[in-house]
Amino acid sequence: MALFEFKLPDLGEGVMEGELVKWHVKEGDQIQEDQVIAEVMTDKATVTVPSPKAGRVLKTHGKEGEVAKVHQTLVTLELEGSAPSPAAGHAAPAVPAPQAETGAAVQASAQNGATSTSKVLATPLTRRMAREHGLDLSEISGSGPQGRVTKADVVAALEGKSSANEVRAPAAPSRPPVPAPLATGRSDERLPLRGLRRKIAEKMVRSKFTMPHFAFVEEVDGTELVRLRKRLNTQLQTAGESTKLTFLPFIVKAVIAALKKFPHLNANFDEAAQELIVRGEYNIGIAAATPDGLTVAVVRGADRLTLRELAQEIARLGTAARERKLKMEELTGGTFTITSLGQSGGLFATPIINHPEVGILGVHKLRKRPVVRDDEIAIREMMNLSLSCDHRVIDGSVAADFVYEVIKYLEHPDMLFLAMA
Repeated sequence: MALFEFKLPDLGEGVMEGELVKWHVKEGDQIQEDQVIAEVMTDKATVTVPSPKAGRVLKTHGKEGEVAKVHQTLVTLELEGSAPSPAAGHAAPAVPAPQAETGAAVQASAQNGATSTSKVLATPLTRRMAREHGLDLSEISGSGPQGRVTKADVVAALEGKSSANEVRAPAAPSRPPVPAPLATGRSDERLPLRGLRRKIAEKMVRSKFTMPHFAFVEEVDGTELVRLRKRLNTQLQTAGESTKLTFLPFIVKAVIAALKKFPHLNANFDEAAQELIVRGEYNIGIAAATPDGLTVAVVRGADRLTLRELAQEIARLGTAARERKLKMEELTGGTFTITSLGQSGGLFATPIINHPEVGILGVHKLRKRPVVRDDEIAIREMMNLSLSCDHRVIDGSVAADFVYEVIKYLEHPDMLFLAMA
């Protein structure tokens, strides 16, 4: 029998690590080729990792909730039907994971007084954040696995530094104080942030930390939109089609029409180059609530889809998100995001931008309200839109004009047919 070390494969462009969400095998299991052995969560998606070979699992490397590096050994297999190896007939040796070795190297280096930032466990994003703000990662206490410095640790260090400057302390401590764990009572329950929930937390911190958010809110008279949607759904039903239009396809089309007039909102901000990348495609992210948390699925080429096709694609992506079946390409490449909680949408909110995009539109509850029209009180279908923008590249006047452009198409939805490509 031969030994085979299966290393974590590439998980996507720019993805250097992933969290081990769930093991599907255990030591001693006999597995087949292409059998799923683990679920790994990146900051873009949860992916299943299949085994490239059949054999017996001698050792799994890493525990659920820990971070595994790309090209780190994931499992050690004893292969069937292979030529004998020097280790044949013996138990497989424990193969140390590169992450553990790195952690040991950091510890040994620290004892020798030679710790350097390059040896500190941290993601490229965390290193860049620290570098941009003049922080030394070796002076930050890491709260992640193996002492890994997370983005939250960098934020905490910056907050500590800011507080020290405000009170004009004579000298800042070499290390920010490590927060003391909160006390728990007998009836309390601790729920660690894992999987998608932890990635959401990290992404939200990154977005709020790097982007100066501002919001613009305005109301929409959706009465004509309600009527048009009702007529179209009646026609679809009469034609025997199962597709049912929600309000989202209309909102997506209105947003695309507005993005074409204000292209700087259909963009990503390149932090490293400090450049705004105005995208030529309209890949609209739709935020969907799932049992694991909020997931943004991307409708690619949304400008080329009809209202019917948009409704079908949004429904398909929503189902896939709830069933954890979204593909990597369905979670990346967004140029602008729309978030809506439907009838739970409330009056208004200030959504957090989906980094590296520069704008996100919140759609709120549509309800009948008394409003003044032509100096008379009328009952209309009203809702609010709230736009959050990155103030580094989007000015308040541009944001306001963009929202009013969206409102124009929603209040006069027949115009959408004129704006469609």
